[in-house]
Amino acid sequence: MTNDEIDLRAFAALPEAEAVDLLLTCCSSPVWAQAVAERRPFATRAALLEAADEALAGISEEELDRALTGHPRIGATTGNPSSAREQAGVADATDDIRAALAAWNREYEARFGHVYLVCATGRSASELLDILMSRLHNDHRTERGIVREELTKINRIRLRRLVRNPAEAS
Repeated sequence: MTNDEIDLRAFAALPEAEAVDLLLTCCSSPVWAQAVAERRPFATRAALLEAADEALAGISEEELDRALTGHPRIGATTGNPSSAREQAGVADATDDIRAALAAWNREYEARFGHVYLVCATGRSASELLDILMSRLHNDHRTERGIVREELTKINRIRLRRLVRNPAEAS
């Protein structure tokens, strides 16, 4: 087991506060982290992911905003290893694309009042910019639904990286 992963059995054995702290490395919503931690133990990683999805679907709009605080702007440099890994497609972007991302991120934030959230894993900077620009046309309600969907995808990626089934090889 590496420093950044834990198996399901070890995760189940953690004191609740430690489990919550670990889950907060995946999603900055304390309500979400508490809800997931309370449902332990999980027989499979799939059960953990399902519980995480259900917990996210149940958080309030205020708590969703709290979850968004853990996500930097797309294209922003950050000390968060998860975000840096997820945004790897932006690393090779041209200066023009980076400048456009920064400008359109500000436009998005002015329109919706929160950071542009998208599951960036495996996507290029140009693709992320295209998605951002297309989402600017959404109404607030539609966009909040998309934000929840994207956060669900990101949480799943992070949980898969963090928690493994005991039978999986190290």
